[in-house]
Amino acid sequence: MSVDGAIDLFTESFGVRPQVVASAPGRVNLIGEHIDYNGGQVLPMAIAQRTWVAMGSSGRSTSQAVSASASGMVEFDAGSPQRSGQWWDYLHGTLRELRGVGRPTSVQVAVTSEVPQGAGLSSSAALEVATALAGLVVWNGEAESAREQLATIAHRAETEFVGVACGVMDQTVSAFAREGHALRLWCDSGKREHVPFHRAVLIVDTATPRALRHSRYNERRAECDVALHELQRSDATLRHLAHATPQAVQQATLSDEVRRRAAHVVGETRRVGEFVDLAMRGESVGAVMLASHRSLRDDYECSSPELDWVVEHAMQLDGIEGARMTGAGWGGCAIVVGRESALRELSQSIVPEFASEWRRAPSTWMSTAASGARIDWVPTA
Repeated sequence: MSVDGAIDLFTESFGVRPQVVASAPGRVNLIGEHIDYNGGQVLPMAIAQRTWVAMGSSGRSTSQAVSASASGMVEFDAGSPQRSGQWWDYLHGTLRELRGVGRPTSVQVAVTSEVPQGAGLSSSAALEVATALAGLVVWNGEAESAREQLATIAHRAETEFVGVACGVMDQTVSAFAREGHALRLWCDSGKREHVPFHRAVLIVDTATPRALRHSRYNERRAECDVALHELQRSDATLRHLAHATPQAVQQATLSDEVRRRAAHVVGETRRVGEFVDLAMRGESVGAVMLASHRSLRDDYECSSPELDWVVEHAMQLDGIEGARMTGAGWGGCAIVVGRESALRELSQSIVPEFASEWRRAPSTWMSTAASGARIDWVPTA
């Protein structure tokens, strides 16, 4: 996939060239899982795989969209509150939210993507952010004046239109990542810090698709809300679950299940700081990654047998530093950090071994920290 692919798909579908092609990356979260909607710290990085959105004004009463990964052309009214439950809801919702900062008109859209769907690499955020950036150009003639609003627009599209109660992490890193850096994000305040991170990361997709709308993601968020409300009985100043202390969680009147969810949150947000400190000193982050995975597996119960197998298998190879599941879980991807030669060896050996164990082949990618949303093409005069 490329800029040229998006231009070609647009031209073939609509008979004219687009006005702009914008792109945004998928992401992996190095550490800080299920923390964004609990007001703590997270440390994602953008990956090399991107989504491209070609867009132009349509001159019609409705908008039209095509995707290289779906058949047929779809139509929708960006001013309508109706969602379809289909892939174009991410476009529809983003354009609907964009009406507050742009001069709306119906558009034609062509989408191509390298970010796999259902793998936990934030394909939806990449599509939303790229759509918002392209829409700003088509509707306003430029994007820089509203660029800081990209993540907010995309996040509202996913939470208020698509209906996934996610935090702000995915859209923020897709919008604002910097090449060669991870993005440390304080999810309560929106403060961002670019952290130099030049290590290669191996991404292993277990080929166990999961969709947040149909997983236990919203259930976990509700459990965290229960924990926060109970903790606020003894501390009315507590605004976010991630700000609670481990001692407060242990002393609160919580069910065992809810206590374990809260224990993960307060421990995980602290592990982000540990990871950053270790990485900045050039020391191993492996122990912190493994502690994160154990907490996600045992306390948050969002791992899967396949993800656990990848982590355990990876740690048996010399030169591997650490491994953990990444993303919301219940399938999807694991990440592995270590010597680049060891990661390349693992990327080859793990495919047949995983296939033998699980009767399906995983996908693997090597990536370093990539750039965030950008305008890739506009017509030359």
